[in-house]
Amino acid sequence: MSELSGFIDRLPKSELHIHVEGTLEPELMFELARRNGMALPYPSVEALRQAYRFTRLQDFLDLYYQGTSVLLSELDFHDLAAAYLAKAHCQGLRHVEMFFDPQAHLSRGVAFATVVDGLQRALDEARRNLGLSGMLIMCFLRHLDETDAQATLDLALPYKDRIVGVGLDSSELGHPPRKFARVFARAREAGFRLVAHAGEEGPPEYVWEAIEVLGVERVDHGNRAMEDQALVARLARDRLPLTLCPLSNLRLHVIEEMGAHPLKRMLERGLMVTLNSDDPAYFGGYLNENYAEVQRALGLDRAEMEWIARQGFEASFLAPREKNAARDSFNPSLSSGQAGAQN
Repeated sequence: MSELSGFIDRLPKSELHIHVEGTLEPELMFELARRNGMALPYPSVEALRQAYRFTRLQDFLDLYYQGTSVLLSELDFHDLAAAYLAKAHCQGLRHVEMFFDPQAHLSRGVAFATVVDGLQRALDEARRNLGLSGMLIMCFLRHLDETDAQATLDLALPYKDRIVGVGLDSSELGHPPRKFARVFARAREAGFRLVAHAGEEGPPEYVWEAIEVLGVERVDHGNRAMEDQALVARLARDRLPLTLCPLSNLRLHVIEEMGAHPLKRMLERGLMVTLNSDDPAYFGGYLNENYAEVQRALGLDRAEMEWIARQGFEASFLAPREKNAARDSFNPSLSSGQAGAQN
């Protein structure tokens, strides 16, 4: 293990942009298929891995939704989340805010309670046994209509004690955030925290809509915000967090090589950025691999990486007392100013 790799491993971290369905490793997919008496359209784990070559977001989503077909029981959802949380703990994570897509399961006849109960049981075990805190964020599928999202919100209301927020994911192009203005307003009134994917494939206008129409507290991805200088100024002024996912961006050709990732420029412009792994089973790495790849490609120093890790806790939905505890977990190696973009 290199000295820098050891530093990344030891760095206290959180993850705010992680789709639990996107942590379904091929081995577990085959195991769940056997458990549920299902046949996958791939002869082996290796053949399935070979399918993980994407030219755009929709290529990935087609395979992603196919993979969810093996998730049927509460135990399946528990085992899926428990496997991810064990990896997260081994990589030094202290807190995760986990996305899940209930509409992808409801359409297959899986009950809402089955999904939430399985995921929550894994989160409770991780807190108790690993010291890893976690929250659930329910995402609406933007390629479906708002009526479907409203019905899904109805199902979520009895679970407000388990679901901290709502988000927006799936196919971005052609599905602007404003399409979901009413359901997000209703979710806000019900007390849910709000986030949304915007500016991954979609234009900067989608980021503006996520902020001004939906009223989000975090923007998931947000890469293309850098094309609009007024938007960059707004993000910096309001300290509105971006949950960046570099390996995902590379595998989906949002960027063509890691050296082109906007993270460094975002730091220089004073933006609040966090690092995350998105759908790590499909994109070649969990959180530490994302740290390592951007460090190598962009030449980040230790102070910049520690700054990014700190912002992951600041941007979280943890209570102030828990955020204070997270701050105390860092060594006093940084000044109070931002690394790489101070003053």
